[in-house]
Amino acid sequence: MATQERPTEFSVRHFSVPLPQSYDRAIERFAQLVPEIDPASFDRLATWDAVREQVEINAPHGFMIYWKIDVTATMAGSGSGWKCFEYLMGNHVIAERMFRHHPAAMMYAPLRVVIHADSAGDTQFVIDQPSTLFSALGKSEISTVGKELDGLVGELLKLMGATPPPELLS
Repeated sequence: MATQERPTEFSVRHFSVPLPQSYDRAIERFAQLVPEIDPASFDRLATWDAVREQVEINAPHGFMIYWKIDVTATMAGSGSGWKCFEYLMGNHVIAERMFRHHPAAMMYAPLRVVIHADSAGDTQFVIDQPSTLFSALGKSEISTVGKELDGLVGELLKLMGATPPPELLS
């Protein structure tokens, strides 16, 4: 019989980073920097080395979009009125470096990102700090990759014209 792991409590650092662009322009810029994955292009690959090469091409800044939803459209008619897009952003080559140590790493990979216009109309990039999520698994190999992801998110924010929080700078 499998043993049950003890519950783990952990803290997550949550960031809402102002972006200098309008909401619409930020969504466009994010799409330029973080392209959507083409699953069919990966399905045809025969080796993990070929997958790595394809990721290098598809994720020039380290990330690809695995899923997105226009929350504004989904919530139309609700009366909420927010402008908001939600994404699952990641890189399965990076994720594999954690998955090999514990399958529960996939609880946090890909990363969840929200871009929205706040009540003042300013654009915000919202994300939970990757290293704080992955450290909950208690494996140094996974925590190390989480810190690497912090740096990639920080660099992405710079490319979007934002000032990343110091915790995201490597």
